[in-house]
Amino acid sequence: MADPVVAVRGEAVHEVPPELARFSVTVVARDKDRETTLRRLAERADATRALIDGYGAAVERRESGNLQVYPERKRAGEKVAAYHGSVTTTVTVTDFGVLGDLMLRLADQDQTSVGGPWWELRPGSPAHRAVRRAAIDDAIVVARDYAAALGARITALVEVADAGMRPQPMYARAAATDAMEMGGGAPVVDLDPQVQTVHAAIEARFTISEPTALAQTAGHESRTSTATSTPG
Repeated sequence: MADPVVAVRGEAVHEVPPELARFSVTVVARDKDRETTLRRLAERADATRALIDGYGAAVERRESGNLQVYPERKRAGEKVAAYHGSVTTTVTVTDFGVLGDLMLRLADQDQTSVGGPWWELRPGSPAHRAVRRAAIDDAIVVARDYAAALGARITALVEVADAGMRPQPMYARAAATDAMEMGGGAPVVDLDPQVQTVHAAIEARFTISEPTALAQTAGHESRTSTATSTPG
């Protein structure tokens, strides 16, 4: 006869510090002349890149994208009233100590807006491995508890399956433009890294030894039934 099997679910939730901070910076330009719009846009984008690059190794990545240039037409006809242009850059920072300063300096540039930061873990962060191991440990403890309640012990692992790990990054946005309105010298803003919640869940099946609790229960019920049916 096949060994009895107990199926359990193991879970773990860890709270860990973030490893990365991302934010976006967008520069815009507008003028009636298309060439002037493009020139201003290029100049502002270059100034943004130079400012970001000035922070050296504190910035892990700078990615420019979402370039838009489009005409603003008058209500009637196709006559162009002005040309609009914008470029958005996503910045990834690992040194949180300079993050606030960098965002405020960018926000102080002409025709520039800043959004973020968004706190994250790296895809290959050790935090993911640690929480998976903790979920397996939890499954073993649960299986042992069930086996003990049955008067048995776990004997072997039959199967383990990932029930889905769901990192849950928490976001915090810095009001850089609001901070620029403070008086009394250069503005300063300290950004507190937001704790990241990492979750892992697994499903596991273990074989267990023959439960003795069931045999004891059956024996007790048999004796009770005999005692009840014995004439007085």
